[in-house]
Amino acid sequence: MKKSKLPKADMPVRSGFKSDISPQALQRWCPDVRAAMGEDDAATISVLDPIGSDMWGDGVTAKRIAGALRAIGPNPVAVNINSPGGDYFEGLAIYNLLREHAGEVTVNILGIAASAASVIAMAGDTVNIARSGFLMIHNTRIGAGGDRHALRQVADWLEPFDTTAVDIYAARTGIDAATLAAMLDAETWIGGKSAIEQGFADALLSADLLDSAPQDAASASLRAERKFDLLASKAGLTNTARREMLRALKSGQPGADPSGMPGAANVEQGLQDLLKDLKSF
Repeated sequence: MKKSKLPKADMPVRSGFKSDISPQALQRWCPDVRAAMGEDDAATISVLDPIGSDMWGDGVTAKRIAGALRAIGPNPVAVNINSPGGDYFEGLAIYNLLREHAGEVTVNILGIAASAASVIAMAGDTVNIARSGFLMIHNTRIGAGGDRHALRQVADWLEPFDTTAVDIYAARTGIDAATLAAMLDAETWIGGKSAIEQGFADALLSADLLDSAPQDAASASLRAERKFDLLASKAGLTNTARREMLRALKSGQPGADPSGMPGAANVEQGLQDLLKDLKSF
């Protein structure tokens, strides 16, 4: 379908809130999946990280996507996605940018397009998905605190975002709003073939278009650190506490990891421990 027929995402601003990543999405995300290099990569935008900026200054932001689209100009663009999601509000802003792009937009879901990334994925004239790829849709998630009155206000403020997501998915798929709302409530995972059958995507990607990032100790350690930072942030640790814990895990200091494994292996163990803690909430 033409992206011009998709609804614009309205975003009522409220400072001090940032949505986060589902632990299940982070666990299922494989950062190594990427697009195979081709001749048309100058007109390609990669969405291969969490949505929103992280402690390293990385991540996929509306500012970065806007800059890439300016450089591409009114030409066709391919958007390759493998992201566990992240800042939902940033994702809606990116969706709007792609929807308003003058050239044709082709979205390729290489691995997963979860949460905020699934909304971004809808902003294509054509949406392709890997046979082993997944979309994940759910209600907007944020961390909030306060008494019952404050929490009611936050819930009321969040509701239009979920309604906007339903409108976007409905425009793409033709599925009725009530069914989609129930799918968001349940945090629904949609595989490649099913995504096409339900209208979230148009075609399967050729396996020739998929590749894996180089495997080396440095890149493995960095990927583990980034996942750890995301989960530690969800667990409520400050930036300082997260950095100190990472240093301890990487160095194998006593008490950091009972297995005594060095480097990236320690960080991976820390990741698994954090995932268990978060799932227990």
